[in-house]
Amino acid sequence: MTRTPDRGLPTDRLLYGGDYNPEQWPEEVWKEDVVLMQRAGVNAATVGVFSWALLEPEEGVYDFGWLDRVLDTLHAGGIGVVLATPTASPPPWFTRAHPDALPVGPDGVRLTHGSRDTYAVSAPAYRAASRAIAERLAERYGDHPALLAWHVHNEYGTIDHGEHAAAAFRRWLQRRHGSLDELNRSWYTAFWSQRYTSWEDVLPPRRTQYLVNPGQAMDFRRFCSDEMLDAFREQRDAIRAAGSSAPVTTNFMLPTWNHLEQWSWSDELDVVSLDHYLDTVGPDGETHAAYGADLARSFSHGGPWLLMEQSTTSSTVAGRRAHKDVERVVRNSLSYLARGSQGALFFQWRAPAAGSEAWHGGIVPHTGEDSRSFRAFADLGRVVAALGEVAAPPADGRLVEADVAVLWHAEGWWATEAPQLPSDELDYSAAVRATHRALWHEGYAVDFAAPDADLSRYRVVCVPSLFAVGDAALASLRAFVERGGHLLVQPFTGYADEDLHVVPGGYPGRLRDLLGVRVQELHPLDAAERVQLSGGPGGELTGRVWSELLEPEGAEVVARYAGGELDGSPAITRAAAGAGAAHYASTFLDGGSLRRWLRGVCEEAGARRTVEGCPPPVEAVLRRGAHADHLFVLNHSGDAVRVSGPGTDVLSGEDAGEGLPVAARGWRVLRTGGRRGWRVEAAG
Repeated sequence: MTRTPDRGLPTDRLLYGGDYNPEQWPEEVWKEDVVLMQRAGVNAATVGVFSWALLEPEEGVYDFGWLDRVLDTLHAGGIGVVLATPTASPPPWFTRAHPDALPVGPDGVRLTHGSRDTYAVSAPAYRAASRAIAERLAERYGDHPALLAWHVHNEYGTIDHGEHAAAAFRRWLQRRHGSLDELNRSWYTAFWSQRYTSWEDVLPPRRTQYLVNPGQAMDFRRFCSDEMLDAFREQRDAIRAAGSSAPVTTNFMLPTWNHLEQWSWSDELDVVSLDHYLDTVGPDGETHAAYGADLARSFSHGGPWLLMEQSTTSSTVAGRRAHKDVERVVRNSLSYLARGSQGALFFQWRAPAAGSEAWHGGIVPHTGEDSRSFRAFADLGRVVAALGEVAAPPADGRLVEADVAVLWHAEGWWATEAPQLPSDELDYSAAVRATHRALWHEGYAVDFAAPDADLSRYRVVCVPSLFAVGDAALASLRAFVERGGHLLVQPFTGYADEDLHVVPGGYPGRLRDLLGVRVQELHPLDAAERVQLSGGPGGELTGRVWSELLEPEGAEVVARYAGGELDGSPAITRAAAGAGAAHYASTFLDGGSLRRWLRGVCEEAGARRTVEGCPPPVEAVLRRGAHADHLFVLNHSGDAVRVSGPGTDVLSGEDAGEGLPVAARGWRVLRTGGRRGWRVEAAG
């Protein structure tokens, strides 16, 4: 782990602002921007993300004059800068000079210049040019008084299948496997006459006659993450070599675009940062904001992180533009802050006049500052400034106390994207999200954890789906249960080892002994099909996607299938192991059923809610701090509620002992000590 405590963001204030693109506007607009930023409470601007063509108009010829003026103007206005390296969008001259640095798709077609993210990350010319521009920026601005942090690249994730990638992939495979014999064993190349006798025959998984080798595809995903991480390290190290000590980050992009193994990446960042856009305009958007924030804090080992981008009042959901109410923007921003973000930054400051994202929206919309939305963002800026006291973390660094963890691993996601699985409905991301959503509705604080992590601080660990389980993960889960933890496992988990080799003898393979069950047959369900369960917590339960013919091997039966060809056979089990228990569901329970099952396991394990009895969709999150803790109460409902208990409202100074109203779709933040005992109830 390379993160150091002296390379973090300020702890005396929260950052507020967002992506700023002054190069898109005449210079006379820049001073107007600073005045408006001051009015809106902006104290941080991300600059230079897509400005390579202006910074280096010809190869090796740099023009920093305009950026000098931008940074000096912002600094004079009291606004700090998160300075980006512009390597996510190489300029036209670069791709003309180095056509081999354009990415190649799995179909063998080389892309042409004309958009962002059009680069081959393994191309030597691209890597050299990226290092050079990072070094020049750091030499010039590494000690600029406006500099808050370095934003390297933007949303790493472009996948290349070309010849540069092929050569780098072979080198990576040689380091990972050591020999062709081991590669052949890992990839199971005895199948379909795929045995390799020369490294030169090994290629990325390109388009072929039928199905690619799953082991090859998985190793390529691992390689791509590592290769992009190497590219990030090169820029980071160039910045450090130039003498800059400002923290370095790059922005993860979740939830649908997942090309990085975040745990290994996070250990290389001084600050974990996230771009997060809601995936729905409906009420579930609130659970989605919490999901992204809990992930980012967990990637940061429970400590502070930074929301680098979120949408303003205009968002893109399922390919269409949608309006996001300003009240929701405020509550979402507070949700990120409650869960550990050191700021609320947006894409973007000023809505552009043209270009591919002209309708993405901005803090300053096309209608200008004389608008309802700009005034609302100015109000939010004042709120963020008033909450600056929450920025200082506690001595142990953990901002949220959670008794429940959900396992997260990018490789688990990639494994279920392989073709020809037992069901096309298997969806790792959906399973993880559903589990987090259910816990959110039940009022439990949630961490995410790597499969091989030390899980001893938790009472409940959930594994929504993890097809391939390695030795380290297996040892971690066993130790957790034997020490007294409650493990909750859902289908398609532990069927295979890290090489995606199915474990013989009955599913769930690697976890059979721990779960005390043996699955003889898989019974996948159609997309619209449901199965009923009887005898479970709270009565009848409903499952989807998956079902199994299950026989207990030491586990007790908690619920059985009711009806259909599995009628009467076990569906949910519980096995005692050491001082703990391992719970297993052989179908993916739907929303209400999953909530009831999780609730029962959490209550059996003694897991604590942040606020007992808090009525959903009211959200209560406790952020721990150096001098005080802060309870965020976010009312996503259309009815007013009251919060009572130890603490005072940070903004108004009112004491909450006798209860304070929280308006419909409103919020409160209470400064509180170490005592619990809050209540949230209908305002009636």
